[in-house]
Amino acid sequence: MQGPTLRLRYPAPRDAAALFDLVHDPEVTRFFSWGPYSDHAEPLAWIESLAAARRTGRRLELVIVGDDDRPIGVTGFSELSARDRRAVVGTWLGRAHWGTGANAESKALALALGFRRLGFDRVTALVNPENARSRVALERLGFVPEGVLRAWHRHPTGVRNCAVLGLLRSEYEASALGRVPASVSGRPPRRWLVGEQEPGSRPNAGLA
Repeated sequence: MQGPTLRLRYPAPRDAAALFDLVHDPEVTRFFSWGPYSDHAEPLAWIESLAAARRTGRRLELVIVGDDDRPIGVTGFSELSARDRRAVVGTWLGRAHWGTGANAESKALALALGFRRLGFDRVTALVNPENARSRVALERLGFVPEGVLRAWHRHPTGVRNCAVLGLLRSEYEASALGRVPASVSGRPPRRWLVGEQEPGSRPNAGLA
């Protein structure tokens, strides 16, 4: 996935050190159910788990990189429902990249993959209701608030509520996100191809 300034690609073992540096910051993982990283083995173990997660349809996660190919964050999909052509999108960025436009561009690239290449009809975002920064950012990008799921997500400190925001294919196509230039190359794992594919997509060996 290539955008105006950012690219999405599969994580590789060489990314472990950069990911550790990003997620060693407790402010980055403040609303996560995991982290912050305390050992360099943690990002490497996560990277090594991803191939199986992609094949089985559990997770399709990509690192966000700039011109230097160094990760600045992660975005991707989980909770796939092939029958309903929907999934949950999630994104996080290192603190140095907050407020830079990287969130909007990386979301645009992920959604181009989801709607144009994978065939999704809907993408959901789940947010801690206390995470006002994330909720506001999603609404600015066109996601529609749909309510709160009570006691939905288990964290080490207890069960948390989740605010639900959704974006439909028609809303994406009419939004500014849908106009961000995004080049989709490669063929995602078969399990993730749930609907009609955009004409002209290139079925190469792997996702760039």
